[in-house]
Amino acid sequence: MAMGFRRPAASRTPLPGTDPEVEAAGAPRIGNRALALWLFLLTAAVVLLDALTGDDLPVVPLLVVMPALASVFCTVRQTVCVAVWVTLVVVGSRVPQTGAFWDVAFLIGFAVIASGLGVVACAARIRHATEIARLRSAAVALQRQILRPLPIATRQIRADGIYEPIEEDRLVGGDIYEVVDSPYGTRVIIGDVQGKGLPAIGAGFAALGAFREAAIREPSLASVADMVEDAVARHNAFSAETGETERFVTALLLSFDGDDRVRAVNCGHLPPWLLHDGTASPVPLHLTSVPLGMADLSGEARSAEWFGFPAGASILAFTDGVTEARDATGAFYPLDERIAAWARREPRQVLAALQADLDAFSGGVRRDDVAVLVLSRRQDGGGDPRREAMAEHPGAEGAVGARGRA
Repeated sequence: MAMGFRRPAASRTPLPGTDPEVEAAGAPRIGNRALALWLFLLTAAVVLLDALTGDDLPVVPLLVVMPALASVFCTVRQTVCVAVWVTLVVVGSRVPQTGAFWDVAFLIGFAVIASGLGVVACAARIRHATEIARLRSAAVALQRQILRPLPIATRQIRADGIYEPIEEDRLVGGDIYEVVDSPYGTRVIIGDVQGKGLPAIGAGFAALGAFREAAIREPSLASVADMVEDAVARHNAFSAETGETERFVTALLLSFDGDDRVRAVNCGHLPPWLLHDGTASPVPLHLTSVPLGMADLSGEARSAEWFGFPAGASILAFTDGVTEARDATGAFYPLDERIAAWARREPRQVLAALQADLDAFSGGVRRDDVAVLVLSRRQDGGGDPRREAMAEHPGAEGAVGARGRA
């Protein structure tokens, strides 16, 4: 094994049924052979330096800091081995030169206590990291189970997309999306919940549940938005009673009925882009209303508006995780400058190019969720959307079947 550090995830293969994030939290960051080599070299260097300095300046006792250093990078077992080795070296090298009994007892006690503290620190670090990994993995897994896997095909459109939740501590976001095949056409929502963490996910789930129900029942897209508004308001009322912060949701609702126009209700969200004939342009939406959950602050009713959706066109809808991505200098991602170069590509190619370019621009450092949908008219004349979804995601029959009728 080469000497040096290694990624936690690569230390060993997780057992079936285990969480890779939890496994990685307790995995060593340095291999056993590399640790043994470094331990031997440092010990030899300190012992040699101690021999050169003599009794006037004993250096070997300084080895007791090594268990503390090992606790940062090693497992508990590795840290124990380092602690035992250091204790033996320190005691074995100093006892012959120490005469008084209490001097020997103090030396042994000091080495044991210092080494033991390193082991305790290592165990505490791993326990904390494991707890954080479990909480983060549970939140992300819950979010991924609620949001249907992409792509999604309906009678009118096909929705391709990417969804990348940020998985750092306290930064599990609340981006949402859904595509519902209703009696009134295909209804689509993409939104972003204010804030981060589990409360934001709760508000997003409240909005999704209301949308799935209202998309089937309400003939008007504006009425669908009102139903989602009521759900977010009820969620906020409950949050206020429990002492949590109220949330609002920026959302874009679209409705496709098979013709060359699309209905839209924009609730404070970023406008979509239309990709057609090699050009890319933002869709001008003039009836933008306040975000969901803030209707009480505005006396205006939500209204739907129409925009063109010609044959062969695609609609790009996204959350602010795209436009607010930053590079190393702090500059925002210039979507309007980049998207035109991909306007002639197929939806999956557009998504792949956007994802790669976004990662390159930000250096792989994300500060928010990223949700992107590319909506295109189906060219195959229809078919069974549920069968297509299952073909895209073999083994996901339960998830597709539970919501496929929506």
